[in-house]
Amino acid sequence: MANSMRFVARRWLLGTADWAATTPVVRWSWTGPSDADLVGTLGEIRPSDRETVLEMMAGRYLLASKLIDTHGVSPFGMPVGHADWLDDLHSFAWLRHFRDSRTEEERRFATTLAMDWIGRDGRFSRDSWKPSLCARRVLNWIRHYNILVEAARPDQVNAIGRSLSMQIQSLKLRGVLATDPVDALLAAIALAGVAVADERRREELPARLRRVTRLIDQQFCEDGLHRSRSAKIQLMVLMELITIDQALNRHHQAYAHTLSDSIEKMFRAMDAISLGTGEPGYFNGTGQLPHDQIVAVQAQSPTRARTSVALGGFGRLVEGRSIVVADSGLVPEPEFACEAHAGALAFEFSHGRELVVGNCGPAPADLEGDTSIFRQGIAHSAPTINAVSAASIATSGPMTGRLMPVGAAPDLRIDVPEQTLSLVSHGWQDRFGVTVERRLTLMPEGKTLVGQDRFTRGRNGRISGACAIRFHLGQGTEVFEADDMLQLQLASGMVWSFLWKAPTCASRIRCASRPISASTARGRSYSRRWWPMAPK
Repeated sequence: MANSMRFVARRWLLGTADWAATTPVVRWSWTGPSDADLVGTLGEIRPSDRETVLEMMAGRYLLASKLIDTHGVSPFGMPVGHADWLDDLHSFAWLRHFRDSRTEEERRFATTLAMDWIGRDGRFSRDSWKPSLCARRVLNWIRHYNILVEAARPDQVNAIGRSLSMQIQSLKLRGVLATDPVDALLAAIALAGVAVADERRREELPARLRRVTRLIDQQFCEDGLHRSRSAKIQLMVLMELITIDQALNRHHQAYAHTLSDSIEKMFRAMDAISLGTGEPGYFNGTGQLPHDQIVAVQAQSPTRARTSVALGGFGRLVEGRSIVVADSGLVPEPEFACEAHAGALAFEFSHGRELVVGNCGPAPADLEGDTSIFRQGIAHSAPTINAVSAASIATSGPMTGRLMPVGAAPDLRIDVPEQTLSLVSHGWQDRFGVTVERRLTLMPEGKTLVGQDRFTRGRNGRISGACAIRFHLGQGTEVFEADDMLQLQLASGMVWSFLWKAPTCASRIRCASRPISASTARGRSYSRRWWPMAPK
């Protein structure tokens, strides 16, 4: 309760200050010298593709895994209802593809898009000037400033420089007033990048780096996992920090390795929530992430962690070609819980490069109205009681939309020699009279996964409610039912046997074994009671 009250008070104060700072009376101060003398010290780790440039020039924009044909209309003037697509567009991360431009027409097209953005969105807008989005745009403009100005007229160069300066000034003012911690961190990273790339701001670099390291200490646990417990945010922050760290090591030896230790911890934490598919688990707002960006980030770390580990409320088992990642259901603090999922005891399981069991992930863009449903336990490979999750999402008041804990914090134990995870949730104890424990054991060679869910009577002695245990199967999996098992045929043709046994009578198993939906974001979904899995 105290944390919630402090969060609400701080959010109100900072929100009021930010509102005052963005009024027209104050925005005139968001000016400064034209940033036309930037040094190209910030690198780019993401790959580029010239075909993307040709597609964009033809009016087809593939952003955030969604293709939109503008039919020659400016993408910044399109009424698009896909938040991730718009985010990618306004962040200008696509500028990297113009590194491979071969003609002046292609280089001029990048300038034209930047000038179009300045004409439409160059003035303050809360959507396109959100601190985290503005920070990523500033970093991308700095990385690829030569692309923006190479084919530009002198007046266009000045306009781009003035716009960049205005965005930097807004980050200086609004970054310290951000109510979202990720906004504050990305704004600090962008300002550090500006100090690295602009010789006129070199004296600001020590203070900028101190703020970045202070915010990292506040927002990441000791194991290197972001306190939102979201791989999506972990990847986004890592992507920006890596280029700052590389520039410091190349051009500022006095500050070399300032960020290296923190980044290495973040790499290890990212590994701890990732599967053999190469993707992180779909927990806490994480869905399908750009594969090229995942590979680009992973390539910056010389070693991959192939060990069983527990950190940040997650546990991972690794054996043979199999990996299991499980979530205890630890609820982040309020400022980090705006996209957190109620996925207590959920797990994901991969064998080699194939997903066997997963979660649904966040709601697709075309199901925006169902966002809260995809954050519930029913969208995870986890138990629920009366379709109720172990944590709740606030539906009213100042905490609306944030995940709120119910009951005591969960317990997580890992026995590495036995390759066993034990996760205990107390979220149903007061409401339904039971504590739920899930034990996961990965057998030798990773060819068998054994799980057991135990429901223990609480102190009050009253037990009520019907439990369902769900398993969301990987995309392309075909399910064949037999008398005493299911056979799961993966997209590769490999077949896994899914067996179960009940603590009482078989009729309970049949009641709990119906499919809960025809399809999910990652495949089909089934419910079962107790379960070992093994390939046929």
